[in-house]
Formats: sequence, C-alpha cells, structure tokens
Amino acid sequence: MNPAFRTVALIGKYQSREIAASLLSLVAFLRERGVEVLVEEGTATAVGVGGYAVASYEAIGARADLAVILGGDGTMLNAARHLARYEVPLVGINQGRLGFMTDIALGAMIESVTALLDGKFSREQRFLLNAEVLRDGEVAFQTLALNDVVVNKGDIGRMIELEVKVNGELIHVLRADGMIVATPTGSTAYALSANGPILHPSVPGIAIVPLCPHALTNRPITVSDSSMIDIALLPPHDARVHFDGQTRFDARAGDVVRIMRSRYNLTLLHPPGYSYFAMLREKLHWSSTPRH
Repeated sequence: MNPAFRTVALIGKYQSREIAASLLSLVAFLRERGVEVLVEEGTATAVGVGGYAVASYEAIGARADLAVILGGDGTMLNAARHLARYEVPLVGINQGRLGFMTDIALGAMIESVTALLDGKFSREQRFLLNAEVLRDGEVAFQTLALNDVVVNKGDIGRMIELEVKVNGELIHVLRADGMIVATPTGSTAYALSANGPILHPSVPGIAIVPLCPHALTNRPITVSDSSMIDIALLPPHDARVHFDGQTRFDARAGDVVRIMRSRYNLTLLHPPGYSYFAMLREKLHWSSTPRH
C-alpha cells in the first residue's frame, strides 16, 4: 500500500441510497488493505448503515490522506469546494451520467483503487475561483467555485445589462441573459453549451462567456488566470449569481461580482491510462462511427 494513503474518506452522492452497495464494498476492500476509512456524515445518513467512522468535511480535511467520491461531477464539485483548502487529493468513481471529473467507471472501482493504493496514479492540479459580491464597496457574499460563476436574469423574463471589466479596464457593456465565467475545469460544463471554448486543464486561463447576448458581436474571450474580473449589474436590473450551479445569491442593481483565481488548488488523482483527450472523445462522442 502507498504509505501516503493511510486514511481514506468516502463521500457519496447527495441524499442518495443508490451508492450504498458500492460504498460498503469499498469500505470492506479498504479495511482488508489496512486502510482507516472515514465516511462523510451526510453520506452516512443517506446510506443509513452503521459500523464505520463518520466524519464532517472539517474532520476529513484534518485526517484524510485521500477522498474518494462516489457519484457524479456534482458530488465532486461540492466536495472540492469543501476540501480544497485542506489540500486533500480527490478521485472520482462515476455513478452519475456524464462524469468529466469522476473518471473511474463503477465496474473498475476495485481495480482502480487498488492501483491508487499501490502508487500507480497521475496527479493533476485544477484551480478554483474566488467569487465575491460587493455591495456599496462591502463584501455581501463570498464563496469558491471549481467550475463557474454565472450571473443571470433569474426569474425575470427580460435581459439584464452588465458592465464587464478585466483588471479595471472596461471590456464591454453587455445586454444579455447573463454571463458565465469559467475555469478550464468548467469549460466543458455550462460554458460549453453557450459556445464557450474548451480549455485544457493545463491552460492558465479563465473564459468569459456571454449568455445569449443581444449583440452577436459579443463573443467569448479567454483571459489570464491572474486577472480580476468585475461584473457590475447596471440599474435597474437585479440578477441571480450561481456558483457551480449549487450555491446562489440574489444580487441587486449596483452590485459588483468580483472573480479571481483562488489561492486554493484541487488535486485530482487519475488511475493508469487516463487521458484528457480520450475522456473528451468518449463524453462528447467525437470520432464516433456515424449512424446511417
């Protein structure tokens, strides 16, 4: 066993009993290998089976050498925001539908975890975004995002107007349904649906992608990951701000959404044979045989 992984945390899909069989199988396997196992408290409650150590995200951050995610990319995003500050590496077992980050197939779970414990893995760094909503110069809300920060019109049926600046320089004033600011990790998520660019995880850039702009000349742009991006909501429009599609904040006219690269990075571990481009080919059905 890799001596770096003496304590492993298991984190499952939110409020899902579907992961129970996989989780119990993995617990038994890890214990056989002499690994201490922690089960995230929400996962333990959802699965409803006792007999193992239950831990909060804070305890996992303090004690775990590795966190294994059983679910889809949504589960990974939630775990990443909780654990990034603790520098706990994550590996994902896909029990969701698409799985750009949870890249281990359920059927290969034991084989892949065996390889990880034996030290056969590759390490990949992903950066997060720090996002703040400023109101009258004060921070009204702050959080992290691994995929994206989305400013949109919320429940209203009309466009909103946004003033977008990068490092204090005006880029444009935009009338649109909203704006997506995405990391390379998030470039294959909502931003891709809005015709944003796919950014390889090693690209030190942040994509700024207009969402249904009124003017077709408003195109996506990629800026340096050292940039400070300010999105001001021009009166009279309020807006809703979403972070990884899981946390939201209702912003008011005059608020500024400020986005920068976080000081925290996420470490993903991949089993032998992992390829980013192979993953894209599979998930996006590139180079597939055409149907007649």
